[in-house]
Amino acid sequence: MTKKAVVDLDNSRVEEQRQVMRKIVATGKCPFCLVNFVEHQTEETLFDGKYWLLTYNRWPYKNTKVHLLAIYKEHAEHLTEVDPEAGRELIEVFQWASKHFNVPGGGFVMRFGDTNYSAGSVHHLHAQFIQPDIDAEGYEPVRVKVGKSR
Repeated sequence: MTKKAVVDLDNSRVEEQRQVMRKIVATGKCPFCLVNFVEHQTEETLFDGKYWLLTYNRWPYKNTKVHLLAIYKEHAEHLTEVDPEAGRELIEVFQWASKHFNVPGGGFVMRFGDTNYSAGSVHHLHAQFIQPDIDAEGYEPVRVKVGKSR
């Protein structure tokens, strides 16, 4: 029997991320499920709610000042698997982050489902909270991909 993929190497962005993801592939364990999370997470947990954990993104997008991950605590890959109350809490988590980091503006994105469509790197629902670093030298807008490259 073939193991279900827990990460999508094709959607990784940097070499260190690919190296870590190759190790994850070998274990077959979802890196965002709580039981496995501590093995892979090197960043501190900033917020621990009923549905979501908030942490720094280990591999932030280029040109970000703040890049956080809100990880759904139960294993879910698609929006249809999420408790609707988790949506309320996610907004509360992002409100907390906005105040805590004094974010004047930014965006958040959540990919879900088949990673050929979402371009997600981990098959576990998570959302990204992003503040661009518009004052950085050589700044360019933050780019988020949806849909796998061919």
